[in-house]
Amino acid sequence: MKKVIALACLSMLPLSYAAAEGYQVNAQSTKQAGMGHVGVAMKLGAESMHFNPAGLVFMDKNVHLSAGVSGVFSKGKFTDGDYVQRPDNTPSTPLFVYAGFKIYDNLAAGVSLTTPYGSSMDWGKDWKGAHLVQDISLKAFNIQPTVSWKIMDRLSIGAGLMMEFGNISLSRALMGPGAMNDMANSMMAQFKPILEANPALGAAVAPTINDIMKDMQKYNEASAASVNLKGDAGIRLGFNVGVMYDINEKFTVGVSYRSKVMARVKEGDIVLSYANENDLKNVLLPKINGLIEKAVAMGINLPENIKEGVRIPPLDQGSFSAELPLPDNWNVGITYRPTDRWLVSGEVQFVGWGAYKTLAIEFSPSPLDEYNLVAKKDYHNSRIYRLGTQFAATNRLDLRLGAYFDEAPVKDDFLNPETPSMDKFGITAGLSFRPLDALSVDFAFSYVTGFGRDGSYTDKDLITGSDRTFGGHYNIYALMPSLGVSYAF
Repeated sequence: MKKVIALACLSMLPLSYAAAEGYQVNAQSTKQAGMGHVGVAMKLGAESMHFNPAGLVFMDKNVHLSAGVSGVFSKGKFTDGDYVQRPDNTPSTPLFVYAGFKIYDNLAAGVSLTTPYGSSMDWGKDWKGAHLVQDISLKAFNIQPTVSWKIMDRLSIGAGLMMEFGNISLSRALMGPGAMNDMANSMMAQFKPILEANPALGAAVAPTINDIMKDMQKYNEASAASVNLKGDAGIRLGFNVGVMYDINEKFTVGVSYRSKVMARVKEGDIVLSYANENDLKNVLLPKINGLIEKAVAMGINLPENIKEGVRIPPLDQGSFSAELPLPDNWNVGITYRPTDRWLVSGEVQFVGWGAYKTLAIEFSPSPLDEYNLVAKKDYHNSRIYRLGTQFAATNRLDLRLGAYFDEAPVKDDFLNPETPSMDKFGITAGLSFRPLDALSVDFAFSYVTGFGRDGSYTDKDLITGSDRTFGGHYNIYALMPSLGVSYAF
């Protein structure tokens, strides 16, 4: 029973910040947000540090500063027949800051702060899928010092050291709505043949059974017990490298690679909460366990985990640790400049989600290590296709449009509400206005819609230890306005 409850609690922990395409944030530049987030084959000044470090050296000023913030307003819906649940999501605000410096004509360096992963979702404490997730909030930050070198007039390379860190908070039900009733039905299926064969025994235990069944009704629509996991991921290192080449005055190609980083929470905090702690611990569970003891004494063949009794594991007496990959990214793109005013860029991003096969959770101190578990994820690699264009309407005004298609890395039978992964399509628009030659004020707006998807996830039932499957239809969409400012001198 102990291990079953721990597994149900933690097997879906999305500690990776990037548990699916829904948590890989495309908000590292307001200018590029307006162009479908292209940039690997573009010379973006200081902002090249994220998209392709090789582009940093093409700064046309000695210093380039850029900063901005986006608001991610996401909405979702889960349906299963007549049942409908919509999460109450808190808007997230990914930000970016870049500072680039020209050292020599052929050498530049800089440092950036970005938020490449992060999201939040709140399904509610007592919804139908509370045993998988109630609410989640996660963020990842990346500090990256970068150097860029122009080998020749048309060819440049660049490299950056990624220092990533972040935090996570996740809540889910140990005993979700109706779980107590499911347990009672499982037990009664074992009791019934014996009680029918022995009417006197049935009459003796009937008051206890009826009393327990009545008490359990209070938890048909409420999560009897829940757990919150919260932790900080310490700094982990990776790298970002790139190369850029001007084929001629009209065409530029670029390739960049951001390495996989292993995010690790070494000592996360665990908090348990209850719909009614005194009633659950001191009234209902003692009655249930007393009945189980009678059943065992009567020789009733209960499942082994139920014979141990029903108990909430004392996870809040310790801490947890976990390690997961933040996937690597290959970006390949080309930019075409048909005229001095027009620019068109397209690229493909290859995301290495295939590195996320399992999730291992470890508890400490040693009395809690019996709850350690490994949960299967089995993600596969995916791609993002991007296209964007920019038009210099005047000497002070640039207009932008873009679109992208983002593939889901999650299989149908691993789909869960923690991160309702699905193929997504985004359309974007933006503009930059320069009130001064050195100052640019940037605006962008993105609309991202998911292609509604049916899917399910199978885990272990809290009480019986048997496999249970939760599934239905998921749909999501998001609105993302962005504001940025940059200054070069």
